[in-house]
Amino acid sequence: MAIRFLNTYTRTLEEFRPLDPAGKAVKIYTCGPTVYNYAHIGNFRAYLFEDLLQRHLESSGYDVQRVMNLTDVDDKTIRGCHAAGLPLAEFTQKYKDSFFEDLATLRIKPAMAFPSATDPVHIARMIEMIAHLVAHDYAYQAEDQSVYFRLNKFPNYGKLAHLNLDELRPSGRIRNDEYEKESVGDFALWKAWDEADGDVAWESPWGKGRPGWHIECSAMATELLGPEIDIHCGGVDNIFPHHEAEIAQSECCTGKQFVRYWLHCAHLMVESQKMSKSAGNFYTLRDLLEKGWSGREIRCVLLSVNYRLPLNFTFESLAGARSSLARIDAWVARLTETAGDEPHASAHPLASHNRFQQALDDDLNISGALGVLFDVIRASNRALDLGTFTPADARALLGWWDRVNAVLQFQREAEGAPKAVLDLVEARAAAREAKNWALSDEIRAQIEAAGWIVKDSKEGQKLTRK
Repeated sequence: MAIRFLNTYTRTLEEFRPLDPAGKAVKIYTCGPTVYNYAHIGNFRAYLFEDLLQRHLESSGYDVQRVMNLTDVDDKTIRGCHAAGLPLAEFTQKYKDSFFEDLATLRIKPAMAFPSATDPVHIARMIEMIAHLVAHDYAYQAEDQSVYFRLNKFPNYGKLAHLNLDELRPSGRIRNDEYEKESVGDFALWKAWDEADGDVAWESPWGKGRPGWHIECSAMATELLGPEIDIHCGGVDNIFPHHEAEIAQSECCTGKQFVRYWLHCAHLMVESQKMSKSAGNFYTLRDLLEKGWSGREIRCVLLSVNYRLPLNFTFESLAGARSSLARIDAWVARLTETAGDEPHASAHPLASHNRFQQALDDDLNISGALGVLFDVIRASNRALDLGTFTPADARALLGWWDRVNAVLQFQREAEGAPKAVLDLVEARAAAREAKNWALSDEIRAQIEAAGWIVKDSKEGQKLTRK
């Protein structure tokens, strides 16, 4: 089965065919965070969909070259650094560092490159692109000294968002980085310096100023991946105006189709409401970690619904993820015990297990893929109960799980229990030896409070993470 994606540009399900003549290399550009604060779980819903996309393509034999930008100069970062009384670079570095920590916590694979908009090589590329647009009459310097893109020079503007620009109210020039559908107008490529910018400015042929947000992504994408890209991802809120502007300015510079496939992630809701600080339901990853949830539990929830569908994030769903992951952990432990010491097999003999890959081939149908996984868990546990599952079967199924986990990243990390917990296990063993059942139960409760579960078996006590 060929991989298929719903292309936002055409609104049709299309077979994926990479630009690479050899059909192996895939170039992906993903819009990263604006580093003025800690990224929130809505951001990470998009980044995890992109991680699933990359991992599935790689498991299908493709060589993925993915770039994710860091927006470290725009209206928000400038306001933030001034409010904090810090230079822009110092202000944004804190949030860049925290972002990389959060990626690791959620087991998101690092991109090939994380270019920052303020990097001198990228500023130079932005100025180069703007100069080309001005020279070919796609852009102009206005009386406020800023440089704007001429919207009427690119008739395809609005095709990605499927907007009828004739029906929208014209509004002249747009200097802000973001605007509403009703305020369509020539957008800023280069913003002339004003007092609100403080010391944030670069020299250019049009005077001192800074780049607009839209040109930053076009410059970094084409600088690192070339004029044509296979896949461009982002949230649905990026479609207009950001991705529309990227298409316009990039294609007017290169004369080539900028992106072949556009994939966009739907919004995340929290307890069936739009996430906002005023509603009290705004969460960063760090907020959830402080509440005792793990990175893989949060990953499991944020991956659980197809990227094109709204996801309702609840604490009940986190509890469900914890239960599901515990079920996977117990299954893997059981298979490992049955398999013995020999290496895992490279493939599982049952063709039905290919259904996991086939589900993801269908526009990353994660619900279908997870359904296959739990069907396999249920069937193999039944066979283990009946004693019909051989060590060879277990090794083969563990080999399949290795490939599945390379995509999902749900495997519990191999880590030992803290010494304090191991001491409790020994104390419980002594209590049981003395037939002090009340003390044994009390120690078990202490072990569970520390995040671990102890179970009794013929071989003795078995300790697993809660």
